[in-house]
Amino acid sequence: MVDVSNLPGPFPESDRRPPTAMERKLKRQERRSAIIRYAVLTVVGLIMLYPLFWMIGASFKTNSEIFSSPWFWPQEPTVQGYIDGWRTSTPYTFGHFFLNSLYIVIPKMVGVAISSVVVAYGFARFEFPGKKILFGILIATLLLPDVVTRIPQYLLFRELGWLDTYLPLFVPQWFAMEAFFVFMLIQFMRSVPRDMEEAARVDGANTLQVLWYVVVPMMRPAIISVCLFVFMWTMNDFLGPLIYISSVENYPISLALKLSIDATEAFAWNQILAMTVLALTPSLVVFFIAQKYFIEGISTGGVKG
Repeated sequence: MVDVSNLPGPFPESDRRPPTAMERKLKRQERRSAIIRYAVLTVVGLIMLYPLFWMIGASFKTNSEIFSSPWFWPQEPTVQGYIDGWRTSTPYTFGHFFLNSLYIVIPKMVGVAISSVVVAYGFARFEFPGKKILFGILIATLLLPDVVTRIPQYLLFRELGWLDTYLPLFVPQWFAMEAFFVFMLIQFMRSVPRDMEEAARVDGANTLQVLWYVVVPMMRPAIISVCLFVFMWTMNDFLGPLIYISSVENYPISLALKLSIDATEAFAWNQILAMTVLALTPSLVVFFIAQKYFIEGISTGGVKG
């Protein structure tokens, strides 16, 4: 028989001893510090989100109540602002302007994603004459204000007959004009090992097959981040459509909201706020659906491998 009475238990003796007074004090301090941090973050978060809450609540108020109560919760909720705002003061409903925005967003989002991936793959994986010079020019365009290129672009699109169409708003982005996204994807690719790409080449895959079947699946978080940025920025773009689109029929959401503000009459703020809530909803929904990939793509894209 083996005497097991003297064998050690499942845990060392030092782990079973009660915590000392100093350890209890440190734990209390850590707990108190965590409570204070979370309390401060909660207060700051509520302060930052209160305008959004107020806008949503005010969209269910009447005009008189909007200016009489700073509290976001309506005393007598009504959806009349949404009904009247959806009809608009034009022959078109607000849904028509939503579709117009999608006619801009979807081609732009697809074009930016494809062109940025192709250009970033070329800079990150290949060596060619003038690579550093071209990359320097690409990064230099990040420092170029948009206002500098507005007039030359307008004159070019006028000569092409593209005014009052959606082409000026997404066709240039098909040629990797968004240097920020190209740079972000390059940084992401540099953090991705080349082992799988080399294995695919050994198996006989060409460059496009390696890019499509190997690189793109690994870059999914970064590509989703690019698409999310483009979606939100395009939905909120006001100056671009204002310059190139002149007919009400082709207005996107950003210009349609301006139609609700008539300088000759009192503003129907409940309608404006109601349509603003609807205009923000797609961006918020898309962001919360893709936030996991968005955070992963941004965090990985900022690390150089």
